[in-house]
Amino acid sequence: QVQLVESGGGLVQPGGSLRLSCVASGFTFSMYAMTWVRQAPGKGLEWVSSINSEDSSPRYADSVKGRFTVSRDNAKNTLYLQMNNLKPEDTAVYYCRNSFTRGQGTQVTVSS
Repeated sequence: QVQLVESGGGLVQPGGSLRLSCVASGFTFSMYAMTWVRQAPGKGLEWVSSINSEDSSPRYADSVKGRFTVSRDNAKNTLYLQMNNLKPEDTAVYYCRNSFTRGQGTQVTVSS
């Protein structure tokens, strides 16, 4: 069945780094644009980054531009989000999604 499974979240100090992964199954991963969104406590979903299927060109929210890098490995059916210089306001549950499904999320907590 169609599935997206995120991993790589955790607790990190401000200024630290994490790399999130999202493994896709049940559909032709290479054909679809993929997106990272996040939801902070008590807030709505926020778009973080997208990467298209044709040329893997990325787009970023202003809040993460210059700190986060999205990438994909179509041979491994995997989407990544490299997060550097993390800030407390990056604390959220991070989800990968496409046009028809979303993963269960992975918690990122940035705190000293």
